[in-house]
Amino acid sequence: MKKNNFFEGSFIATFGIIICKIIGLLYVIPFYAMITSKGAALYSFAYSIYTVFLSLSTSGIPIAMSKLVSEYNSLEYYHTKEKIYKLGKNIIVCLGLFFFIILIFFAPNLADFILGKNASGGNTVADVTLVIRIISSALLIVPILSVTKGYIQGHKYMTPTSISNIIEQIIRVAVILIGCFVSLKIMGTDEKVAIAISVFAATIGAFLAYLYLLFKLKKNKKLFKNENEIKFEEKKLTSKYLIKQIILYALPFIIIDLLKSAYNLVDTFTITRTLTSLGYSQTIADLTFATIATWGNKLSMIIISISIGITTSLIPSLASDFVLKDYKEINKKVNQAIQLLLVITIPMTIGLFFLSRPVWIVFYSYDQLSISVFQLFIFQAITFSLFSILLNITQTTNYTKTTILTLLFSFLGNAILNVPMMNLLDRFGIAYQGASVATLITQIIPIIFLMYFIKKKLKVNYKATIKNTFKITISSLIMLLVLYLISFIYPLNCLTKGSALIQTIIYATIGIAIYLFLIIKLGIIKNLFGNSNILQKLKRKLNKKNI
Repeated sequence: MKKNNFFEGSFIATFGIIICKIIGLLYVIPFYAMITSKGAALYSFAYSIYTVFLSLSTSGIPIAMSKLVSEYNSLEYYHTKEKIYKLGKNIIVCLGLFFFIILIFFAPNLADFILGKNASGGNTVADVTLVIRIISSALLIVPILSVTKGYIQGHKYMTPTSISNIIEQIIRVAVILIGCFVSLKIMGTDEKVAIAISVFAATIGAFLAYLYLLFKLKKNKKLFKNENEIKFEEKKLTSKYLIKQIILYALPFIIIDLLKSAYNLVDTFTITRTLTSLGYSQTIADLTFATIATWGNKLSMIIISISIGITTSLIPSLASDFVLKDYKEINKKVNQAIQLLLVITIPMTIGLFFLSRPVWIVFYSYDQLSISVFQLFIFQAITFSLFSILLNITQTTNYTKTTILTLLFSFLGNAILNVPMMNLLDRFGIAYQGASVATLITQIIPIIFLMYFIKKKLKVNYKATIKNTFKITISSLIMLLVLYLISFIYPLNCLTKGSALIQTIIYATIGIAIYLFLIIKLGIIKNLFGNSNILQKLKRKLNKKNI
């Protein structure tokens, strides 16, 4: 194993996450074909609740672990970083067990609140209770897996954690598809049994991924553990002090990820209830919720995964620079992170917006309501990704109060606007777009504030970023215009998966070619990457092939 710099780490982490998201997206095709919209909604209910409790039990400590390990490694406090890891594991196991018990006991109450009084003809409270209880078993495994990933990433080794993510996803998908097929097609069981097996797959995948990381740690023990004597300064760092430090570092990240997940929770508790109260059928309400919470989210996560990959590499790298007070590097990496995010997310989002019909048909089936909801929902991929990176920058540089207050303001705004926005848009017959509009509004405003705050406090100069963002946007819009003109000759009116796949491939190929040509001509690639090691390696490989 070898350590990765910021750019290499970003590419490795992003590549691994994208592979996972693609696998997670492709399995949806056969999975969606085997279940009904009722089953899809049941699956979404389970994951919406699980995501929130997973945030409570995992999000803070693994990220704090990555940050603390990186800081103490930079200071050469090797014994302290090992002690931090052991303490972190103990804390996170206890948290996972605690929230597992909470979900087991309060699953019926959560199910009753999700469905509301007006629910009829859809999933029952008993069905939702069952899947919540089964998926809660993942809280016994995923937390310790996450903290181990944070420990490894804190050493700036991104490859093992990326591979573990892929292993986890492959196993999870295999269990879902095989379990559903055997349950529904061979044994002929009720659909809720198949969904129960599907949500349990998260536990199995996490367990095998954890075994892989334990193997890598044991095999490369010398890379992680240093036998040097304990420094005098380290002797002052007691377990009590380190536990307090872990909690202080982790708590803001827990709150941050909890509030991020709470966006989905707001949708879970408001979309179905509000739409049915406005006179929409339970089927339309369930379909709208499933599109936003699961099926549309799976497509948008391909884009959002880019920000996750960048953040995974950015946090330990930025933490090292911050503890060493290297503000020049902080300025450089903040701008690189934003530009790297936008150069990919903007064209991908616009492309998915244009190809929403064929893409939805390829992965699911033709449904005009779902496609319409997705066309607006997909733009959250840009706002959510940028919002996440900015939040992590402020938190990593110890502006915790600002980070939490900004996210809290965004969440409260979303919680307040969701129902009124659905009621407002109901006058135009599009109440199902209300949740997406509310989320976009309550993410764009905090983004503007955070960019101003980072500029002021960290003295970040956005001049190059603004210039490149303008070029990226123009290139993406030109790509959209060309594709739109082509659609007059080759209309996007497909109805079958075969024709939809052909149209998606043709239009995507043309769009990518146009966009790449434009950003190369406009110098965006050169401005962003310069003479980075990654480009140099690619050039050397290409030269070798040509010899």
